[in-house]
Amino acid sequence: MFDLAIQSNRILTPEGIKTGVVLIDRGWIADIVDNVPQDVKEVIYLEDKLLMPGIVDTHVHINQPGRTEWEGFDTATRAALAGGLTMLVDMPLNSSPVTTTPAAFDAKKSSMAQLHTHVGLWGGIIPGNYDNIEPLIHKGVLGFKAFLTHSGIDDFPNATEADLRKAMPLLARYGLPLLVHCELTDKPANEPPWAPGSYPGYLSSRPKAWENRAIDLMIRLCEEFNCRVHIVHLSSAEAIGPIRKAKEKGLPLTVETGQHYLYFNAEEIADGQTAFKCAPPIREKANNELLWQALKDGIIDFVATDHSPAPPELKQLQSGDFKKAWGGIASLQFALPVLWTLARKRSASLNDIARWLCEAPARLAGVQASKGKIAQGYYADLVVWDPEKQFTVTESMIWHKHKVTPYLGESLYGVVEQTFLGGIRAYNDGHFLQLNKGQLVTASH
Repeated sequence: MFDLAIQSNRILTPEGIKTGVVLIDRGWIADIVDNVPQDVKEVIYLEDKLLMPGIVDTHVHINQPGRTEWEGFDTATRAALAGGLTMLVDMPLNSSPVTTTPAAFDAKKSSMAQLHTHVGLWGGIIPGNYDNIEPLIHKGVLGFKAFLTHSGIDDFPNATEADLRKAMPLLARYGLPLLVHCELTDKPANEPPWAPGSYPGYLSSRPKAWENRAIDLMIRLCEEFNCRVHIVHLSSAEAIGPIRKAKEKGLPLTVETGQHYLYFNAEEIADGQTAFKCAPPIREKANNELLWQALKDGIIDFVATDHSPAPPELKQLQSGDFKKAWGGIASLQFALPVLWTLARKRSASLNDIARWLCEAPARLAGVQASKGKIAQGYYADLVVWDPEKQFTVTESMIWHKHKVTPYLGESLYGVVEQTFLGGIRAYNDGHFLQLNKGQLVTASH
């Protein structure tokens, strides 16, 4: 007896789109068959609606504990569920304490009273916390994050090359990835002054050269230590060539970009529009077209939101001051439609979407054997959506804590209709049917 059968004429499998029936037993995909068998407790008929693996977003700032007024597990995982995301991996900042010690890991775990999707945790590498790395590994972190420039939070200072050289052999031994915010910043003496409200000024203040230098450093360290290195939120297209060469050499290097670097262009951002502020910044159209091509070519492995919300007053919406505004794009709920809206214009396939939002992020997080695919033996985290249906982003539909997002008013394709967590229909057409079904996902070492 199977718990559930989901019939669809469009099941997105690794081999392509199939017509059939997904059989679910005790939260797992037991089989994919042609017809609904007799021994099923419940059957859901989707007809032509698309059934895809649940989305895995490996770059999310949930901020709890300590800054839950920015975002928390309840609001973040609700938004995720409404957007078809079934697993998030939380960054070690901007919570307080930051996840750089076993005690901080335990504090974060204790704060997870409401988990509506699955959540994993990255640990953090900062100066002086080397002795905490292995204990964090044994707690079950999925990997580690480091900044090469100021993170924006003083209690998460940037790691130096010496810090990374010390940590990377240990990470390599455990096979865990090192995620790196790649900007090596400097302030030249002749930097021209720029008006606080100027987006071109903000853009010029964080040049591509900062990213390029940092990525060159990480490629060298990746080769020297044979440690898995993951470049987060790539925005400089000038780094694509070195990344391609590193991959051709077989280095264990992976790269993500963010939806906002593909969807928006600097030329379209008016002065004072601080909802668009992020670091690295959203760059020029020509640059972003090259990022898109690198994604299609497989040089960039996948796309992650870098959901990094803050209260509206910290975004300086009234003053429009890019110098003072918190840098971060809130977009968790719209990860799928934003990317699909772009992809459908550019002849990318639905299988590309599954690779960029499901399979490749699951691989980074080390859960590729159970999440990210519709296949026998995989966990039944699933999303039902309509790729042909269009909608406009409004404040009333947003589930994350604050409604500040540059996607307000944008017309997007791809409406999420249902989300399943372990075979349980948790979200259906704007309604949450089952909450608190998420679990903490840990690595075992």
